[in-house]
Amino acid sequence: MLSTDICQQARLARDARFDGLFFTAVKSTGIYCRPICPAKAPAEAQVSYYFSSAAACAAGYRPCLRCRPDSAPGSAAWQGTDTTLQRALKLIDAGALQQQNQTQLAERLGISERYLRKMFQQQLGLAPKHYAITQQVLFAKKLLHETALPISAIAYQAGFNSVRRFNDAFKQQLQLSPGAIRRHHNSAEPELIQLELSYRPPLAWHTMLQFWQARTLDGIDWVDQQSYGRTFSYQQSAGWFEVTPKTDSSLQLSLYWPAKQGLFSLVQQLRRLLDLDANMLQIEHQLQQHALFSQGIISGLRIPGLWCSWEAGVRAILGQQVSVAGARTQLNRLVQALAEPVAGDKKLFPTPQAVAQSDLEMIKVPQARRDTLKALAHFVMATPDASPQQWLSIKGIGPWTVNYACLRGLSASDIWLAGDLGVQKALARNGNAATDTSSLAPWRSYATFQLWFSPGD
Repeated sequence: MLSTDICQQARLARDARFDGLFFTAVKSTGIYCRPICPAKAPAEAQVSYYFSSAAACAAGYRPCLRCRPDSAPGSAAWQGTDTTLQRALKLIDAGALQQQNQTQLAERLGISERYLRKMFQQQLGLAPKHYAITQQVLFAKKLLHETALPISAIAYQAGFNSVRRFNDAFKQQLQLSPGAIRRHHNSAEPELIQLELSYRPPLAWHTMLQFWQARTLDGIDWVDQQSYGRTFSYQQSAGWFEVTPKTDSSLQLSLYWPAKQGLFSLVQQLRRLLDLDANMLQIEHQLQQHALFSQGIISGLRIPGLWCSWEAGVRAILGQQVSVAGARTQLNRLVQALAEPVAGDKKLFPTPQAVAQSDLEMIKVPQARRDTLKALAHFVMATPDASPQQWLSIKGIGPWTVNYACLRGLSASDIWLAGDLGVQKALARNGNAATDTSSLAPWRSYATFQLWFSPGD
């Protein structure tokens, strides 16, 4: 838990490991900052601490134009352990309150609207709609600072249905006009959107690149000494992105995506895939208390994600009982035959529809494996929002496949791949083949990756 003493020490030290975990509001100026703000630190008597940008905005503070709280990494810490709240926040970040009202969101969560409002007020200190609008406005502010997109385009990409509504919300929330921030930029529709993606250090970037490199598919994703990139389809628009280290606490994103709306939720998806909002300080402290990691850990090792659970499921099915290289060979055959071209030599990962309509003779696997792939494709087509846990009804899919899909396709934090051969070998080397991992919860996904990269693998 973040105490006042910890917050004070972190802001005075400008400790980047706490960036986004709390914000410092200065009573005398009416401005709130990130703990890494380079401005002269105010006296403690002038400071209040908030655990989200939205809460600081709701209290009447304006974001600092120097450290730009809109660019801080997200935080799971202030969300608490309430899974309903976490699911609500994910749905809102994906645009749920842009498409429906609070009553409909509550129904989707299986709770009453009254309980939804109470939950947000108790744990975040503001209403769901206020949280949603603040997130949209802060993202718009980031686009104004970092891109040359016209203000009208930014309004729609941030999730507003009109420029007028955007201008009103921007002034109400930040006490600034969009034009005041944009005045030093020449607006244009760029082919590539460039954004800085902040994270809390450490980040074992090169270790994650090695993991992705061993599993890249021709035309789908690519890795070089510094960068990782891949194609995707989001809201029926194809695109691609590439990320490269920029500073000790940020990556530079180059994004091609021609759609006119939905950029806010797309960036949240990219942050999920790269696991940029993980609080490694908390995660690694807990891992190091366990006997499995008495010899140390790889600091900054996060979850190298995949675009979706469907892709992760296909990779897992073709990876059953074969080496990483063997699975990659079969997957490349599938991609070569069924992938849709995007631009140049880039391709999209095969869709469930493409797999369902194919005889899959191009992959050299037992017929039962082909049948499992086709059954999964039909299942995902019929119930696209179903959890991978529901795939267990499909013949040929067991717990390992489901857990792998949750681990890499959804970036679930508490997946323990007990049946995985690499994990079993690592446990055996530690003399702990039947280790109790309950104390590693809710971070067993990170423990799994630590074991995959442990010496001897």
